[in-house]
Amino acid sequence: MQLIPSRPAGEVMRALSAGQPCVFANPLKVPDALANSRLSLADIEAAEGRLRRFAPLLQAVFPELEETGGIIESPLLPGDALASYVGLQLEQLWIKADSALPVAGSVKARGGVYEVLAFAEKIAREAGLLTEGDYRSLGSREARDCFSGHTVVVGSTGNLGFSIGLTARALGLGAEVHMSSEAKAWKKARLRKVGATVVEHEGDYRSAVAEARRIAEADPKRYFVDDEHSETLFIGYATAALRLKEQFAQAGIVPTEEAPVVVFLPCGVGGAPGGITFGLKAVFGEAVKTVLVQPVEAPCFLLRALRPDEPDITVYDIGRTNRTVADGMAVPCVSDLVFQLVGKAVDGFVSVSDPAMLDWVNRTWRDMELRLEPSGAAGFAALERVLPEMERPARARFVVWTTGGAMLPDDEFEPLLTTSLSSAGTGGAR
Repeated sequence: MQLIPSRPAGEVMRALSAGQPCVFANPLKVPDALANSRLSLADIEAAEGRLRRFAPLLQAVFPELEETGGIIESPLLPGDALASYVGLQLEQLWIKADSALPVAGSVKARGGVYEVLAFAEKIAREAGLLTEGDYRSLGSREARDCFSGHTVVVGSTGNLGFSIGLTARALGLGAEVHMSSEAKAWKKARLRKVGATVVEHEGDYRSAVAEARRIAEADPKRYFVDDEHSETLFIGYATAALRLKEQFAQAGIVPTEEAPVVVFLPCGVGGAPGGITFGLKAVFGEAVKTVLVQPVEAPCFLLRALRPDEPDITVYDIGRTNRTVADGMAVPCVSDLVFQLVGKAVDGFVSVSDPAMLDWVNRTWRDMELRLEPSGAAGFAALERVLPEMERPARARFVVWTTGGAMLPDDEFEPLLTTSLSSAGTGGAR
């Protein structure tokens, strides 16, 4: 069953080059795409085990995790209040609200927090500080003094650096976050407030990452979190699938190939949606379909699906600007690691306009009081565009993955609400 329409590559490339929204099935898709992967469900389960071992320590350093016992997780919410806008029935639309994810408030928190924890565990083991079964010992003065001699370095558009900087500083590690000019000022300010060093770059995301990598490679006490090439980060993102499996069971959702769940994931460099896709396919197989969503000005994963043999191709090469109100998705070139791991597993792609994302920021706030960044609303804009063209079984369910927004200061969020809804039943300019 092909839910998303196929289109000739030339037609799609013309749309991408013109900055026009488009929908297309992944031309590289193959069954059992993960069969020969070097990573597996066992790796995801091992990562989940590490997160649970660290939970008591996380609860101690982040008071907001008191109720969950140190587990960082977001709710799965019914989207009944929004279903009619896209022509769905009640209980067909669900929202995986990473916009409300504790600690860092975005999908990036899973991978970012996980990689920092894995690094801290390595340091502690080498120093003989880790008491098996009691990771709370890593919050001791002795452990923090040990961690203080190491610095975690990362390049980011904003949300990944935000999650890594907060976690590193909470454990006593140094944090150096290289951020592109697109990153939001409030995220930089909050990082500086907790003691992270923020280095700003006039160039784009790739420039920030390249500089962060160069600096880290020259200093053995600096650990580089590579958003483009880190399998640790990738597996941290993939743990979301195990949590979602539990939430599906609680909601009475049973994905099957005849009644699939279609998940819409906002995508920048590809790490978070790629890791989540890997996890979902490892856990559910083809009973869950994944659709990656990108801005019309930064469709880097979509472009690579059309040009799979060109790892360095960028959105600039097809005349796009990489400028978008969805700053977390302002990335010119997809991660080659992610593309190799899940490029044949993703089911489809959608590119959406800035006005469409902003319309959904307004609508989700008005009707559900969901506080979203534009990138967090991208999945709704994509869903609205896809559904009229989709072959959809009557029992299919749809999950929009939101990210970023709950922690937005009022003076950042309120201007987004000045954008008027274009009409009662559409998502604005396309």
